[in-house]
Amino acid sequence: MSDTIFGKIASGEMSADIVYQDDDVVAFRDISPQAPTHVLVIPRKPIPTLNDATPADAELLGKLLLAAAKVAEAEGIAEGGYRTVINCNAGAGQTVFHLHLHVLGGRPLQWPPG
Repeated sequence: MSDTIFGKIASGEMSADIVYQDDDVVAFRDISPQAPTHVLVIPRKPIPTLNDATPADAELLGKLLLAAAKVAEAEGIAEGGYRTVINCNAGAGQTVFHLHLHVLGGRPLQWPPG
């Protein structure tokens, strides 16, 4: 497993406010939320960035998106709308180098982001 905080959450070594999990992904509340609903969806497999994903990871990447939709439904934001974001590398704001998808909602989200 990964030695990042997210890898430790995925392995159960660290606790988090988990809202969804299955054999491949874990979703938990962000500790510094940027919206009323802010959940991170991570693969259990440690992939540092989206750039590090390979064609062999295609199914897993699809599972991340499907898990995000399940989270949005469970959180009550699917119908009203939500945003999914993957930051890739430090210049885009990635601070934990374990691929993760943000699910944001519960308030109007502007575009472009502020």
